[in-house]
Amino acid sequence: MAEITKDMTIGEILRTNPDVAPILMNAGMHCLGCPSAQGESLEEAAMVHGMDIDELMTKIEAL
Repeated sequence: MAEITKDMTIGEILRTNPDVAPILMNAGMHCLGCPSAQGESLEEAAMVHGMDIDELMTKIEAL
């Protein structure tokens, strides 16, 4: 599987590994298909949603 980084957009992440979707949904990122998901990085989205990016990355890396 390709490496997922916090600099990737949510759209890129989902194209790389669709299994990440439930993790993002459970974290409160319910708009995975919205335009922001195609233009903002995972780190930016985490900041907007008030999430700890390192904690989120740990969950993604555990897949």
